[in-house]
This record gives sequence, C-alpha cells and structure tokens, in this order.
Amino acid sequence: MIPVCEPVVTDRDIELVVDCLRSGWVSSAGKYIEEFEARWSAYCDMPYGVSVCNGTAALQIAIELLDLNLGDEVILPSFTIISPALAVVRCGGRPVLVDSTPDDWQMDVSQIAARITPRTRAILVVHAYGHPADMDSILEIARRHQLVVIEDAAEVHGAEYRGRKCGGLGDISAFSFYANKLVTTGEGGMVLLRDARLAERARGLRNLCFHERRRFHHEALGYNFRLTNMQAALGIAQIERIDQTLERKRAIATVYRRELRPVQGVTLPTERPGVKHVYWVFGILVDDAVGPEACELRERLAARGVDTRPFFLGMHEQPVFQRMGLFKCEQFPVAERLARQGLYLPNGLSLADRQITRICQHVKECLDQ
Repeated sequence: MIPVCEPVVTDRDIELVVDCLRSGWVSSAGKYIEEFEARWSAYCDMPYGVSVCNGTAALQIAIELLDLNLGDEVILPSFTIISPALAVVRCGGRPVLVDSTPDDWQMDVSQIAARITPRTRAILVVHAYGHPADMDSILEIARRHQLVVIEDAAEVHGAEYRGRKCGGLGDISAFSFYANKLVTTGEGGMVLLRDARLAERARGLRNLCFHERRRFHHEALGYNFRLTNMQAALGIAQIERIDQTLERKRAIATVYRRELRPVQGVTLPTERPGVKHVYWVFGILVDDAVGPEACELRERLAARGVDTRPFFLGMHEQPVFQRMGLFKCEQFPVAERLARQGLYLPNGLSLADRQITRICQHVKECLDQ
C-alpha cells in the first residue's frame, strides 16, 4: 500500500534527538524547547512562540486567551477539521460558520460581515490544505469591527500570502507538528503571538498555571500541554531543511498536475495569484456526473494499493454538534460538495515521481471502471 504520507527521518534528526537523550533533559525543559520556539516564531515573523503538545492544544490556548463569556461568538469556516470549533465550544463560545469558495477551498470572505453580531469576538481563519486564505480582506473586516484574528496555520507551514508567511499575519496563530505536517515533532504544536502579556499567559496555561514565585499556588486553571525537549530537538532539525521540504512538496504537485490535468471529471487544486501554496495534501474533486463518488473512488484505489483520505466533513454536518443544537437547518453547499467529492492522494516526501505516475494511472483506470 502506498501511504498517504510517510515522514522522512534524516541523520540530522537522529543526531539532535540522541543529543537530547544524552543530555538527560528529556521532558518539558531543556535547551531545545526555547530554541525551537525562537526559530519557528522567527521563521513566521512573530515575536513570541509557545510550544505545546499538539495543534489542538495550540488552538485551545489561542481561544482561551480571548476570555470568552458564555455565548460569545467566533467566526470560522464550516470546512475544517473539528479542532477549531471544538476549542471554541470548550471555552464556552459559539462557533459561527461561513462557507468556502469553490475554487481554492478557503473560507468565503464575502460571507463574514453578515455573520458579525455584537457578540462576535474573533475570526478564526483556517488555511486549508496548504493554500492561504484571503488575509487582506479578513484583516480589513477585523479592523473595522475590532475583532481578533486567529490563524489556524496547522496545514500551511512555509506558505506565503503576498510575501509574508502564514501564521505571521493575524494576532495569534496555532500550528500543528503532527507526523504528516511539513515540520513534524511526531506530535506537537505551537502558539505564536504578538503580545508579550498574552505570551506569558499562554506559557502559564500550557503548564497548569503554576505561580511564578510559589510553584504549587494556583490563581487560574491551566492545562498540561507541554512539549518535550526530545520533540523540540526533532523540530529544530526539521526547520533546518524546510526549504527543501517545500521544494519537494511543490515538485510532487507539479507531477500530479501534469498527469491529471487531461483527465475528465477531476478538478485539481488552485493556486491564487500572490500566494505560495505548499500542498500539505494534494486534493482532487471528483465530478460524480462523470465518474464515481469520492468514497467509491477511494475504495477502488485502496484495492489497487493506493491509500487516500476523504476531505473534511463540514462542522454543520457533524452529529456531535447537531446533538448540541448547533447549526440547525444551516446549509453550506460548497463545504457539502467538498466533503462528498473530495479526496487527497499520497504526497509524502519519500514519494518518487514514478510512484506518482503510477498513482495517476490508477486514478484514470478507476474512473473508467
């Protein structure tokens, strides 16, 4: 089976992790933690970085910093993984959804203004699948309504919007360093911030809100969201070669485009002018009027040894939120179409061009079955 994504571990990765092990600093303290935070925040042009145990934890802390009152609202796209909406709900807020644009699959900025109410506190931007959202428009709306902009940048390591790195465009951003990300620590995440006071609060929240001068004295409730020094060591080695990683991801996408562009019934991902798409995944849409639905195509490809993944199911269609009474009777046609017709193909860094050509041949044959 050709996996969807397989991380590449180099001698340099091993060298830094072994050095960490030999140092004895294997838990949540040590030189690699601060270096990892400093390197990644600098790469994204943000002043402060606070590492955490995963991307969902990063989002949780980002939303926690808003100090939401019960029922305060955060606007986000329906088309996303559950983590952003989950963070809002767990902080007592109400997620308010917008649809996505059909060409680049990003949140539809034209719908945001109509969803703003006196209870709106923030816009949570999700840069989907490696392509930046329309940040200029989002930031302008946020300024006009005095809203905080949080970037869920878990899928856009190194992506650029008008020459600036994603994750360095809003007020706060959240990254994931899961195994399938362009920079991985196995599990891990980071919150990037512009405000020193918020950064200090974030550090407290990730570490049970221990009091600075009296360790076991707590004036607030926090979390155990710490990253380990070993994970940070791996992350540093990954950052060192991120340019090569981005180059390979875009090269893989080029081969896919060349092979699949002539195939009828398949829509390929878009790259808007002024952005740098990093193709965290290489997604396609299957026209069900021409070929099978995406779920059937996935089954056919699996039978041929090609692993794939479905696109996200929109938040408004999630059973757990429907049981909570959220998003009643709401419809988001683009998100629904993406969920039903979208899948993404293998694009791990170890994938050879000849394998991509073979995958594309399987796609063509499966569409014709």
